[in-house]
Amino acid sequence: MSDAAPMLKPTPTLSAHNLVKTYVTGDVEVNALRGVDFELYPNEMVVLLGASGSGKSTLLNILGGLDLPSSGEVFYGEQNISHADERTLTLFRRDHVGFVFQFYNLIPSLTAYENVALVTEIAPNPLPPEEALKLVKLGDRMHHFPSQLSGGEQQRVAIARAIAKQPDILLCDEPTGALDKQTGILVMEAIENINRQLGTATAVITHNTVIGAMADRIVNISDGVISDIVINQSRQPAKNLVW
Repeated sequence: MSDAAPMLKPTPTLSAHNLVKTYVTGDVEVNALRGVDFELYPNEMVVLLGASGSGKSTLLNILGGLDLPSSGEVFYGEQNISHADERTLTLFRRDHVGFVFQFYNLIPSLTAYENVALVTEIAPNPLPPEEALKLVKLGDRMHHFPSQLSGGEQQRVAIARAIAKQPDILLCDEPTGALDKQTGILVMEAIENINRQLGTATAVITHNTVIGAMADRIVNISDGVISDIVINQSRQPAKNLVW
């Protein structure tokens, strides 16, 4: 009989338990989430798949402290952030979470470098802006303005801005939604690079099922519940995706 100690499961960076989110408009109640359990681990990439209105963005917003659940709990490590006050949530978002959305939200009058530097000025342990831009392969474009960059380059600046504060968590909501196939692959390569090099726990919402091949886990969401979880035994690099 082996006396080897059992392998301990790592502590999740984020964990959610029985999340419910209900929106009320007049006399109508919409149940966006209906009892969701979810965990995100260090170094992991998770892809969240589901139709529009399935609850993916609601889940991501609650995990990132942009919204609060109607009931249920969210933990960052051992800290319960489910019903934290606005100051606590602001500090959580500022110090620990990077967000990437479908639209880039860059400041047009600032260069790529300056857009990233805005974040590094308030972060407790930031990457230099030039290093963040090199991680997304834009070291040679850092002094260009958004109008001088392609859509994919602007999205990569947005990714550099999100990770320049060295967050524990990167949450991406349809980061390739406004991009063509080839540009989308470049953007996913940038996210992949961050996940692998910095070990950032990463969750990506997408309608594109092909992107699931990059993930450690694929989480399917339908009608406010997790309908299926697929463990991917062999992550594929973004450059190998066939869209």
